[in-house]
Amino acid sequence: MMEQRYRWKNKQLREHVSVLDGKCAPTILLKNATYLNQVFRKWMTANIWIFEDRIVYVGDNLPENVSQCEIVDCSDYLLVPGYIEPHAHPFLLYNPHTLANYACRFGTTTLINDNMMLALNLEMKDSFSFLKEMKEIPASMYWWCRFDAQTEILDENRVFSHANIKGWLEHDCVLQGGELTGWPKLLDGDDMLLHWIQETKRMRKKIEGHFPGASEKTLAKMMLLGADCDHESMTGEDVYRRLMQGYMVSLRHSSIRPDLPKLLTEIHELGIDFYDRFIFTTDGASASAYEKGLIDEMIRIALQHGVPAGEAYNMATINVARYYNIEHLHGSITTGRIANINFLKSKENPTPVSVLAKGKWVKRDGVDIEVAQPFKWDELGMEPLNIDWELSWDDMQFSMPFGIKMENAVITKPYSISIDISSDVLSTDHDECFFMMIDRHGKWRINTVLKGFAQRLSGLVSSFSNTGDIILIGKNKHDMFTAFNRMKEIGGGIVCCDNGEITQEIPLQLMGIMSEKPVNELIAAENELFAYLKECGYKFIDPIYSLLFFSSTHLPYIRVTQQGMYDVMNKMILFPTIMR
Repeated sequence: MMEQRYRWKNKQLREHVSVLDGKCAPTILLKNATYLNQVFRKWMTANIWIFEDRIVYVGDNLPENVSQCEIVDCSDYLLVPGYIEPHAHPFLLYNPHTLANYACRFGTTTLINDNMMLALNLEMKDSFSFLKEMKEIPASMYWWCRFDAQTEILDENRVFSHANIKGWLEHDCVLQGGELTGWPKLLDGDDMLLHWIQETKRMRKKIEGHFPGASEKTLAKMMLLGADCDHESMTGEDVYRRLMQGYMVSLRHSSIRPDLPKLLTEIHELGIDFYDRFIFTTDGASASAYEKGLIDEMIRIALQHGVPAGEAYNMATINVARYYNIEHLHGSITTGRIANINFLKSKENPTPVSVLAKGKWVKRDGVDIEVAQPFKWDELGMEPLNIDWELSWDDMQFSMPFGIKMENAVITKPYSISIDISSDVLSTDHDECFFMMIDRHGKWRINTVLKGFAQRLSGLVSSFSNTGDIILIGKNKHDMFTAFNRMKEIGGGIVCCDNGEITQEIPLQLMGIMSEKPVNELIAAENELFAYLKECGYKFIDPIYSLLFFSSTHLPYIRVTQQGMYDVMNKMILFPTIMR
């Protein structure tokens, strides 16, 4: 069956018009609604008619035909459009389905998602089947097209082939190319990457940058080569430089970079008091950072930092929709838009008490309503991790002359190993641990020492990583072994072991990367793991990101990749992986 090309068929559009003629009743009528009107940039009162998943009228009139129409008096509420997360990484232990479900409860009804985990772990046809399934849920899900793996992988040319990139870019649900973590290659003359950017622009889609610490000159060059937006501002000056070069600027507040209060303070100090070029992103925070909400929490912070209410809500809605050319569907409460509407008790509290997503109630008077159907993951190629090989004692040989030292949660530098690493157990007097990354298919491994992760961690194993390869960290080889075997038994996950006993376990049944559990359950499990790792001496902001980024070559200085220990600044392999 050919996939439907248009959101609404001709027959449906005729039906929408017939509601205005009284031949058909609206599904929901929102009476006396005070709502944010982004055309007039003020709060106005109107009656809002909804038919199925679409707003069919906004104005003073009431429908003639209200048979079987749900009528809601909105006198006690303020209505704003559903919020949009323009830069989601929907695989930080949660999965796209559970994240979307959770986000809707906090009023974030549209997410524009990273496709990295799909591109790296699924065939393209399975990825596209998954995108199709995601169209059926209450949240509106859009996607990016990555151009590189963000690390040195062994089969990059197969995964990020021209045919695959073209297939993703042409997909209706894909709104942008990027994020451009591989931009140094672009500046070094990578013409294939430049061709993909040109193709993206030809299709009227956006290019998302990834330019932390970029100079004015680099920002100008990247704008010339096609970048449209960047989310890596860490100071008001960074924001100013991006605005000067014509960028849309994503203001970020994530678990690893909770920057929004600082950014807003410094933006205002610089005299910037216009907000049309700003949007918000949580940039894929780990689950526990979402306890208070998603984009609603960012609006709250903006309001507390003196951003006018209308502007704060616009940064979460219409600004994003206009930028991505989806204004005809999202970002405002206007005739013709998808019925994503948040019901607030006050302007000061952006967390909604009720939420409509695609015209369905997902939250009503503070109570969550379950509308999403259970997902058949296995039919989409997302099965538990099946490891059909054994970890051997030979794999536990650590003899590398230098290790990696953690500067913070995600930055790693090389350092000379001065301790004796020939024994099976390391002392708890220091913060050095055995570290191994091993191919999920058991073909290769790389062994070194990790300094700064923990002082008293006996054994941790994680199948969650940037590439889906398996990470082992610990002081005790026997406990690392036990944790590995337990991780294997549960089909993937994060497992800790101490003295032969399993002490922590988060099963990740979807390819060893994501959990099927609802986000609120995951938050509880994650908080427990964080507390345990803290007791073991982990002193940084986010261990989930530490595990994710050990192999990420878009960060300095040294990374553990599928090809070996990699020097990011000099773009070279220092020690290759050992074939098993």
